[in-house]
Amino acid sequence: MSIRIVPMTDADADRCAELEQVLFPGDDPWTAHAFRSELAGGHNHYFTARDGADTLIGYAGVSLLGSSVIPEAEVHTIGVDPSAQRGGIGTALLAELLRVADKWGGPVFLEVRTDNAPAIALYEREGFEIVGTRKRYYQPSGADAYTMRRPVRGEES
Repeated sequence: MSIRIVPMTDADADRCAELEQVLFPGDDPWTAHAFRSELAGGHNHYFTARDGADTLIGYAGVSLLGSSVIPEAEVHTIGVDPSAQRGGIGTALLAELLRVADKWGGPVFLEVRTDNAPAIALYEREGFEIVGTRKRYYQPSGADAYTMRRPVRGEES
């Protein structure tokens, strides 16, 4: 499957919210308004994955935090339409987020459900390590999350 990774626009918010309902039904899925609010933040960078028919099949976002002296980034979300999962789309979206984060500098952080083995494996392949656990992080389900960190490029041990 041929995909394109392009910047998210306000027009994408409804489709992203629709996917959120499917992907995260027990964990307070984001609304279209939440996506639009994220897009309005100048420190946030959101992208979509589109197939050959220009259908939005995935989305992802990263926030650039700190300052130019002490930078860091935080992956906010990655979601892929269930019908398109296991095809490298999540990997492509994460690569785009990390490209943006690496230009900013600093470590990259994220949270992931402790029971999401495919996502954890993806993040570990990209150099993330578990650095902590957040009990009952996801609400209302109460699922735990790992906090993962990828060191600044060049700092890996």
